[in-house]
Amino acid sequence: MERLPSWIRQHLAALRALAVLTAVLGVAYPLVTTGVAQAVLPAKAGGSLVEKDGRVVGSALIGQSFTDASGVPIGKYFQSRPSAAGDGYDPLASAASNLGPEDVLDTLPAAGQEGRQSLLTRVCARSKAVGELEGVSGARPYCTPDGVGAVLKVFPAVGTPVRAVSVNQACPAQPFLAVYQGVRVECGRPGEDYTAGRTVPVRGTAGTPAVPADAVTASGSGLDPHISVAYAELQAPRVARERGLAAGRVRDLIGEHTTGRALGFMGRPAVNVLELNLALDRG
Repeated sequence: MERLPSWIRQHLAALRALAVLTAVLGVAYPLVTTGVAQAVLPAKAGGSLVEKDGRVVGSALIGQSFTDASGVPIGKYFQSRPSAAGDGYDPLASAASNLGPEDVLDTLPAAGQEGRQSLLTRVCARSKAVGELEGVSGARPYCTPDGVGAVLKVFPAVGTPVRAVSVNQACPAQPFLAVYQGVRVECGRPGEDYTAGRTVPVRGTAGTPAVPADAVTASGSGLDPHISVAYAELQAPRVARERGLAAGRVRDLIGEHTTGRALGFMGRPAVNVLELNLALDRG
């Protein structure tokens, strides 16, 4: 071995280290940790699967939709928070939308082209839909009554306005604001370039939203199985009505399936939607 050139000895040493580390960290360590987990916490190690009538219906760790084949919420079930993971709650595509608070401009769909909703419009549309489902106001600051972002493009970008466009409301929609600084507001025309204008979000008169934030925003993973207690309580009257249950009984079940703060101080109490809906089905 000593007679081998130094560069060969170095490569052989590297290969030996690779083999040892692969055996220890790639084989032995995973087997040991998996074995310990299966012995000590078999349910959690197996994915925290939830069964109903002997059939796996989901995981307590991954959210899911409670809608019909057309995507319409089923009235007798509590609804989960939105998901940006794949087509929704896809563990193989765990992700957020990666859209930030400055994403307020839609791309209106032109002929033969697809449009794109901004984060603001997604929030506005979800809030309007939840408000209609739960029988409360879905109004939010910076949202139009028809559920898109209340944003103007004003021309010129500097100085006295001579033109104002509600860029997220496609013609022939009625602009949410009739006049801006003495200029009549126009509806947005698909395909027209408004990039030269000044972006002006308009807060409007909406106060504190009745629809909680987690009802209109996706989690960072897109897999969150929980909703806030506030969102659960908002849905409780609908679920009670659809199931013919007393509202107090539904609220008791919410309390039974509410988890506290992590380690007693991190985060907020949350409600596991799948477990709550299964408890409702059991009566």
